[in-house]
Amino acid sequence: MSTDGLTAAQQKMRAAGVADAAINTFTHYYGQLADGVTGTIPEDTIEPYLDPPKLADLTVDPQVAQDAFDKLVVINLNGGLGTSMGLDAAKSLLPVRDGKSFLDIIVEQVLAARRATGARLPLLFMNSFRTQADTLEVLAKYPDLPVGDLPLDFLQNKEPKLRTDDLTPVEWPADPDLEWCPPGHGDIYTALLASGVLQKLLDAGFRYASVSNSDNLGTVPSPEIAGWFASSGAPYAAELCRRTAADRKGGHLAIRKADGRLILRDTAQTPADEMDFFTDEHRHPYFHTNNLWFDLEQLARVLEERDGVLGLPLIRNEKTVDPSDKTSTPVYQIESAMGAAIEVFEGASAIVVDRSRFLPVKATSDLMLVRSDAYRLTDDFALVRDVEAAPLITLASEPYKLVGDFDRRFPQGVPSLREARSLDIRGDWTFGADVTVRGDAVLGEEGGTVPDGTVVES
Repeated sequence: MSTDGLTAAQQKMRAAGVADAAINTFTHYYGQLADGVTGTIPEDTIEPYLDPPKLADLTVDPQVAQDAFDKLVVINLNGGLGTSMGLDAAKSLLPVRDGKSFLDIIVEQVLAARRATGARLPLLFMNSFRTQADTLEVLAKYPDLPVGDLPLDFLQNKEPKLRTDDLTPVEWPADPDLEWCPPGHGDIYTALLASGVLQKLLDAGFRYASVSNSDNLGTVPSPEIAGWFASSGAPYAAELCRRTAADRKGGHLAIRKADGRLILRDTAQTPADEMDFFTDEHRHPYFHTNNLWFDLEQLARVLEERDGVLGLPLIRNEKTVDPSDKTSTPVYQIESAMGAAIEVFEGASAIVVDRSRFLPVKATSDLMLVRSDAYRLTDDFALVRDVEAAPLITLASEPYKLVGDFDRRFPQGVPSLREARSLDIRGDWTFGADVTVRGDAVLGEEGGTVPDGTVVES
């Protein structure tokens, strides 16, 4: 191990006010990195997870569901900036429907669930140091949102990026913020502990947590799943969906041969020459939605037993210190995935849910879809598909990748997609008002303007 590199990294974290629990967790992973651990999970070490329980096949007692919902806290991961879509603020501030952002819709979903059930249902956001201020400014519009003295957010930790040549903290005077990175969403457990929020939730009588990404508007608070989770007695559970060809990049659960434990495998943990196994939706038929449930009491117990270091599998992410400059210093970012905690908890489980609970917006093609009339916002602020099957949207990268450029191509709003099976836009097209897409439509590479009232069809 590079003692000098580790010491320098620890000192840098302490000087920046990073919590001891986060420094201890970083130290744990640094040792693995220095020992050459890559975090890869070869196919011959696992067996496919073929028969998880399905929510559609179960009956949940309504009283059990209500009791569990009364003890539930909703947590949203909100540390992302959406840089891949050209954003420089919290991705959750992006307008989605009717002038409402992801953040607005998430809040309204929780408030509607409170009105319907009478549950306290706190909503907490795990922010990064880049998203906290903007997020709290928006949340101030909702005076009824706070529950007791619980905070509305807690901060994700940060750690230094490490040079790949000697594992010392990288220096980048041109923009010192780029010397730091988040530790991946696996940091949620350390952040809950270090912030004191975990203990506050337990002291206030909360027992269960439901966690999802802030860009997934499908995770409407669910008494039914809360009731199933409480009844199962499991300390931890993941929501899964049936895989299709469109989900080949999503992580999946598997059974580790060595001990029979459920584990999570992501693309970054798959050997490059075994990606054909990873992407085979028949071999690994369910994907991990990153919607999680865990027992707060069990989490506190395991963290205490492990001195605050949960010990999730390492993800070694190779980057450059300035992501926009591929010639800048090569670095490692030490990360972990929150879903990997499934292997830590004895008796952890999973449940297959309806596809409606997985509605992420990772690219402008997803944004176009959820802004269209193929979806509608219900009275309880659930964003639901309003057609039999969502059309497949393919957008030319250069004109549409960044949100600002995308919005300029649709000054009157996105076209009607209710009658579309697919839309493939290959060139730079700007759309007028009241455009309708039907069937399998293609717009060619020549680009141009789609006039008001046009029907684009096969």
